[in-house]
Amino acid sequence: MIDAASARRFARTALGHVTLEYPNKLDHVMAGRGDARTPRELHPAFYGSFDWHSCVHSWWTLLTLRRLHPDAPEAGEIAVLADEVLTADNLAAELAYARRPEARGFERPYGWAWLLYLHLEVSRHSDHAWAAHIEPLARHFAAGWRDYLATLAHPIRNPTHPNTAFAMRLSLEWADRFDADLAALLRERAVRFYGEDQDAREEVAGDAFLSAPLVEAALMRRVLPPADFAAWLRGFLPRLHLGEPAALFEPCRVTDASDGKAAHLDGVNFTRVWCWRELGLGGDLAERHMAQSLPAVDGDYMGSHWLATFALLAMLAGKGDD
Repeated sequence: MIDAASARRFARTALGHVTLEYPNKLDHVMAGRGDARTPRELHPAFYGSFDWHSCVHSWWTLLTLRRLHPDAPEAGEIAVLADEVLTADNLAAELAYARRPEARGFERPYGWAWLLYLHLEVSRHSDHAWAAHIEPLARHFAAGWRDYLATLAHPIRNPTHPNTAFAMRLSLEWADRFDADLAALLRERAVRFYGEDQDAREEVAGDAFLSAPLVEAALMRRVLPPADFAAWLRGFLPRLHLGEPAALFEPCRVTDASDGKAAHLDGVNFTRVWCWRELGLGGDLAERHMAQSLPAVDGDYMGSHWLATFALLAMLAGKGDD
């Protein structure tokens, strides 16, 4: 569980940027001159937080905090803002954008996964209509997963947005509740993509925000029966008990928080904590990683527009709050 002080801190940070239109980094394919439009014109619901996917998962952060700390002063502000932004009309416009032929690869798969995770969260807020507004877009991205997995010949192990294991892990949690067929497909593909992997290494790229081996392990933990997962993990990280691979145990350090790519490394620290706790591991190691990156949650905007989400994932892992 996240404590009240941290919840307020994270909420204030996210409230400060979910409707901040600029600066903005668009993922936008233009078919003609008429497609040259502002972020808010293109995305009336998710135009803030520097980019579309960060805005989506910042809403997940806010609404998760509202649910966990309903008496916090920010909880009412979150609900009022969500009523203003997550409207039926705004989400219909987001769906229309996603249906454009040019948007086939829009935010695939990272943004898709976070939109599904957001829908899962808003479904827990029965006192508002947000879930009904978001569900058509969630269903659209679920269908996109089917098409994508039909053509994806190999997993993507890049420790950034294209990573398939991370997106599949979040999407599977949504599918287990809302789409049994997609859940079965994600499980089948996870075993196909990762079931034979052995002796993983951790090689931290300078722009990584995920730990590729650990997000893969977190996915397989959800996919495999416990005994099968234990056997798989012994082959995948056979020297984990010896502190190897060594790079996995040393917190990453950001050298320039104002550089968006360099700032990604704080995300590696939070992702490791999330995954370790999902796996029942961590302890002092998790605390060292958290301590290294927590100051960045409300630091330079290149980190603060997204890091609260990953810090919250880490805090909630293994606590029954996801």
